[in-house]
Amino acid sequence: MAVTDTAIDRIKQMILEGEIPPGGRLPKEADLAERLGLSRNSLREAVRALALINVLDVRQGDGTYVTSLEPRLLLDAMAFVVDFHQDDTALEFFQVRRILEPEATAMAATRMTEAEIAELHEILTRLPENPSVEQLTANDLEFHRRIAAGSGNAVLCSLIESLSGPTTRARLWRALTRENALTRTREQHTAIYEAIAARQPEVARAWAMVHVAGVEEWLRSVLA
Repeated sequence: MAVTDTAIDRIKQMILEGEIPPGGRLPKEADLAERLGLSRNSLREAVRALALINVLDVRQGDGTYVTSLEPRLLLDAMAFVVDFHQDDTALEFFQVRRILEPEATAMAATRMTEAEIAELHEILTRLPENPSVEQLTANDLEFHRRIAAGSGNAVLCSLIESLSGPTTRARLWRALTRENALTRTREQHTAIYEAIAARQPEVARAWAMVHVAGVEEWLRSVLA
């Protein structure tokens, strides 16, 4: 194992064992390096690496802290990597969405509060009669984000949000080139909302599957 990897692993163990809790401050660099039996250079490299993936927060003039370690924060790094993938890889991201979103939608049908369901309906009614492509896409993203959050599972929600980047461009393409894209989106969003409002998880799951799979199949035909 490389020296930097060893340093990363030892810091990780200190966090996992509760020696440095979320929000806690790491010992001074010299003290920590001596304690772990590492050079200060190796320790610095490990800290940089862990800061890049939001495990550590380096505050100039103050010290280095463990972040909150919330799933959303830790998965930001994955979203950054996802954004660099090319258009043909976007199809694979849609395949992952097709696995995750129907389940999140089913969970939302049983877990969203009445107030959250009312807010979901408000998102539907907020869309103008003849929206621009940008308005349609933004509304679509917000609709799906609220449902993912409504699943009550922070990790699942963060995973779904991290897939938004590479699939947003495909949604824009579809809105620009596919006939009746607006009508289809409205109808399917309404069906998903109604299933959630009626507390019908299986129906909600089925409509979410239809919705995501429809964009996936369109993208497959375009790439072919």
